[in-house]
This record gives sequence, structure tokens and C-alpha cells, in this order.
Amino acid sequence: MGDSAQKLLRLGYDVLEQRDGDDLFVVGDKHTADELTTDGFQAAIETVMPPSQWAPRSLADTTYYGGYRTITAQFAHLNEVAEAHPELATVVDYGDSWRKTQGSGGHDLKALCVTRKGPGDCALTPTASKPRLFVMGQLHAREITTGDMAYRFIDDLVGSDLTAMLDDIEVWVVPIANPDGVEIVESGGDTPVLHRKNANGTCTSSRGVDLNRNAGSHWGEVGSSTNKCAETYRGPRADSEVEVQALESLWRKLYRDTRAPGDTAAASTDTTGAVISMHSYGNYVLFPWGWSTQKTGNDAALRKMAQDMAALSGFTAGQPGEVLYNASGATDDWVYDDLGVPSFVWEIGAGSGKCGGFLPPYSCQADVHWPKVRPMLVSAMNAAKRPY
Repeated sequence: MGDSAQKLLRLGYDVLEQRDGDDLFVVGDKHTADELTTDGFQAAIETVMPPSQWAPRSLADTTYYGGYRTITAQFAHLNEVAEAHPELATVVDYGDSWRKTQGSGGHDLKALCVTRKGPGDCALTPTASKPRLFVMGQLHAREITTGDMAYRFIDDLVGSDLTAMLDDIEVWVVPIANPDGVEIVESGGDTPVLHRKNANGTCTSSRGVDLNRNAGSHWGEVGSSTNKCAETYRGPRADSEVEVQALESLWRKLYRDTRAPGDTAAASTDTTGAVISMHSYGNYVLFPWGWSTQKTGNDAALRKMAQDMAALSGFTAGQPGEVLYNASGATDDWVYDDLGVPSFVWEIGAGSGKCGGFLPPYSCQADVHWPKVRPMLVSAMNAAKRPY
């Protein structure tokens, strides 16, 4: 099955982070089943999704699809939290989206630093005195559950028992890592557009670059595509996309580099911090390496952290190639590769059922997903202090 997954990815199919026994799942249109058959696969239709159209829509609307916050609402929320809790929260503009760099709309790239502020806290320096947990959502735009999890996490940090944990940790939250892509998603209103990539591209069927195949760790290898219309299009070169460049620049300002070059080198035992990239779906906790099933120099510690988090949610922990398929150019690999910081991908949500898939009803966020994600976030806050 691993060979089948890699072949599907190499051919440019939109392979989901889900499997059922030996069955793999692909998103496509009415022609995709025939294309799969031509390429030597057995194809059956599992689910028919409602059509969505990319049509202009006012972004002043605060929600879409039953309650999900728009970009406007998400960024307003960051400002409101910082104004209401100046002793805890600081908004940081860490770059511009692709559209903004082109003068064609677009958005600032924004993070919220949350901690019990003291001298030097939330400064863009890797020599900070507190360990840092970094959590981001919607790097893949269509994974709308993840933006909502980030929104809830921010509110919890400043208004619950989690606030007491902020004395000795900084938490950085990027609720929308791919705002241009999310703008396309939310333009569909009650039928969100299933757009995954950013907006930098000319392909009419699926424009953009997959930001989770563009990072400069083993870029251009397995699980990515050179086809500009493929959902896993990796871009023209490593780190070509401004959203990826901005994230990598921010991470280098937040974390010390504690790992020597080389795929087998281990980060030092005095490493602090952790990075969580939330995705959907599949109910997995994934850790490096993603480009290969080769073990990192810190495999035992990464595996234990992942298993501890997965045990709280009922998720499955493993390297991507152990439980799904290998993929290169991912941001979580880059974080560990470049800095030695523990990095994880959470695939939130089941593959089927009322609350599964990319577009669960909004009620699923409070009733199903948040009760699983919150304990994992608390586990990550604790683990970030001395991960190795």
C-alpha cells in the first residue's frame, strides 16, 4: 500500500491523510475515477461532496458555514485578546501573504504571543528565558477545524486554568498560516471551497503551491509533485513561498539551533520548546522524519511525546511513513531539521461520520474535537519545557 500511496502522490492525485485497511482515499471530480483506472488503480466512489463555487463574498462577515470564523474575525480576535489582556498577550506581524506582496489584496501574517509578561518576554530572540510552544492552524486552507482549534486555545489561555501555566512558558499561536488560501475557502460561504494551497499560481483548476511541500528540508523528494495543478505541487524551488519564508524566519527568531547538520544527528538535551502544526483529518499524531521512515537522532523522545499526546485523544502516533505515507518538504521536518526543536503534525478528526472530513458541522468543534485537542495542547505545554 505504501508503494500505491507514493505512486498516487507522484502522479499528482489529491491523496488524503486517511486510510481504511488497504484502501486509500483521493479527492477529485467526475473524471477522477476514470483517470485512476487508466493509471492502474481500482476506483470506487466513497462520498459525493456538495459542489462549491468560488464567488466574491464580503469578508466583513464574521462567520461562514454555520459558525467558522472568517480571516477578518480571526485577526480581529487577536487584537481583541491583546487589548483585553495586555499583561498576557501580544500581537506579532511576522510577514505578508503572497497576494499582499503582489499588491492584489492579501493579508498580514499574524501570531499571538501569550505569557505572563515579564522583561524580555515575547521578544523575537532565540535567547528567551522561557520555553516556547508554537501552535498553528490552516497551513492547508481547507482544514477549517484547525483554525477553530487555535481560536479556542487562545481564549482558554487567557480565561481558564491554563492561564496559571503562563508564568513559565510562552505560547505562540498562528490561527491562520495561509490566509490567501483561507480567503478562497471561505468565499464559498455555506459550501466552502476545498482549496488546500496558497494563491500563488496560474493553474485554473487548483492554483497555488502546497505550503507543506515547499519547506527546505529534503525538498523535491518523495510525496510531492512538479505538476502546478497537483494539490501537492511543491513550488519551483525550496522555500519559494513567502508564507513559508516568513514562518521559517519567525522560528529562527524564536528557537535556538541545538542540532548539528545531518539526518541522524540528535539535538542537545538542553533543547526547549515544541512546534505543533494542526491539520485534518485522520486522527494521527505524526513526527519526523516525514520524508523517510529513517529514525531521527531524537526518535525515542519524539515518539514518547507523540504517544503521550495520542493517548489523551485516542489518536494513532507514528512517523508519516509508518501510518500513512512519506512526504518531503513539510514544515515539521524543517523545524526539527534546522533547529532540533520537537515538531509534530496533528491530523484532527475522523475520516467519516458526522464530525469527520474537511467540513464537519460547526457544532462538532465544541462537542467532539476540542475535548480531544485541549488535553493534547496541555501535554505539549508541559513537554515543551524539557522535551529531550
